[in-house]
Amino acid sequence: MYNRRKFIQTSALGISAAIATGNKARAQEGLSKSPVVISTWDAGLEANKAAWAVLSANGRALDAVERGVMVTEDSLSCCVGLGANPDRDGLVTLDACIMDEAFNCGAVAFLERIKHPISVARRVMEKTPHVMLVGEGAQQFALAEGFSLEPQQLSESAQRSYREWLQKSNYRSPRINVENQKEHGPFAPAKLSSGEWNHDTIGMLALDAFGNLSGSCTTSGAGFKMRGRIGDSPIIGAGLYVDNEVGACVATGQGEDVIRVAGSSAVVEAMRSGKSPEAACRQLIERVVRIKKEKAKDIQVAFLAIDKKGAVGSFSIHPGFSYALRTADQEKLVVAKSYFK
Repeated sequence: MYNRRKFIQTSALGISAAIATGNKARAQEGLSKSPVVISTWDAGLEANKAAWAVLSANGRALDAVERGVMVTEDSLSCCVGLGANPDRDGLVTLDACIMDEAFNCGAVAFLERIKHPISVARRVMEKTPHVMLVGEGAQQFALAEGFSLEPQQLSESAQRSYREWLQKSNYRSPRINVENQKEHGPFAPAKLSSGEWNHDTIGMLALDAFGNLSGSCTTSGAGFKMRGRIGDSPIIGAGLYVDNEVGACVATGQGEDVIRVAGSSAVVEAMRSGKSPEAACRQLIERVVRIKKEKAKDIQVAFLAIDKKGAVGSFSIHPGFSYALRTADQEKLVVAKSYFK
């Protein structure tokens, strides 16, 4: 008798056989057998753990990149999520986007009082005909989807930073102070001239056991930004781009200059032409430097990419950018190469 237990056993064997067949086919194509997850900055180490729990169980890359950055959104100790630095009016606004292996994508921007913007972005992708919702409309959609409205209050660290910023109320774009990196070591992000760390985004890319790529990006935006400012992070093609035939890329740093060059999609196109992930990232950084000329000394931009074979690479304008890498046999923080030494 073909009972339920027999059905479950047969189904499990079928799934295992499918994975084995897929790995064999991928090996013949020169593709990695093992999943890979990478994410920006040192906060990526903890984020990668959550993503790896999904990938190591043969889960989807899409689920991994959502689950991973949710860890960072939950943390009040970094500049992502509701614990982050506010805008100039003292209010925290959040941006996020997500993209899967089939060019499905979703994004939210200028979202207030919602704890996990990355999950709202995924709901936009899966439940609406749109790619991006912003502001009050994004919040309304999130509430309709069952997300909770969190209190409108700053974390202790954000309150302290905001009070310090109000003393000068410097309305210029933040400038990096590269000398501070030398003091804090190669893994430290660039420090702003105001004393704040320029560390307000996490981007994550994953390749799963089935050979599929996905990516996510979530941010509170630049600290003390103008009310309503949106950077590159929620913009598909700028802060994030995924092409399952080629590779994927995320960006971090000064978003305006990533937008100018359609950064992440341009990195993927460079990989399509045959460049390695690092070489593709470097090409775009060099382009940003050419555009900015002398002003490039005052900004930080970094790209992080993975190709279809599971090779990864990164490049930044200034020293100090690092990314977290997790595979079946590696878990580490990697210092990216940079244009300026």
